[in-house]
Amino acid sequence: MDNIIIQLEEYRLKHRITQQDLARKLGVSFVSVNRWLNGHAIPQKLQVYQIKQLLQDKEVQYGK
Repeated sequence: MDNIIIQLEEYRLKHRITQQDLARKLGVSFVSVNRWLNGHAIPQKLQVYQIKQLLQDKEVQYGK
């Protein structure tokens, strides 16, 4: 689980978006994203799926 959170933070930093913007992209609250990135909580299965989709979309768009 830690690996996906690290990837999510790298995505956020690389694309220079705020935690609030990231939360909007994932359809969750800012508090959820903040707690994941600070290690106070872990995403539920649905959110893990959404995170993986976001990261895969990134590879398709930016991997070329």
